[in-house]
Amino acid sequence: FYAPAIEAPLRAVGRIYRQAGLTDADVDALSGRELGLAVAEAMIELSRRVGFPTTLGQVSGFTNDHIARALAAAKDPQLRMKLQNMPVPLTAEMVDEYMGSVLLAARDGDLSLVKNVP
Repeated sequence: FYAPAIEAPLRAVGRIYRQAGLTDADVDALSGRELGLAVAEAMIELSRRVGFPTTLGQVSGFTNDHIARALAAAKDPQLRMKLQNMPVPLTAEMVDEYMGSVLLAARDGDLSLVKNVP
């Protein structure tokens, strides 16, 4: 959900992935969510090629409790400024919907689960 806010760095990384043969996507022609998805898919392909897990669900010992703890920690009032200083600022009330969608997508390997902040 950060892609619209960090397009220049995503394009730079996407070009590297393309040169390495990890994507056929023309990252210079993409923007927003489509750019983010193309780079994410290339990152997943790199992990696949080197034999790393491509989802959190493939990590030994990972459970949904890890997601619950991560979301609870992100809503800690002492971390409010960290949420507000992210490329796409969030409030504690937004954490479950938006950060939660990223963690569920990472767990399942389903990038369509990621929600963008309007």
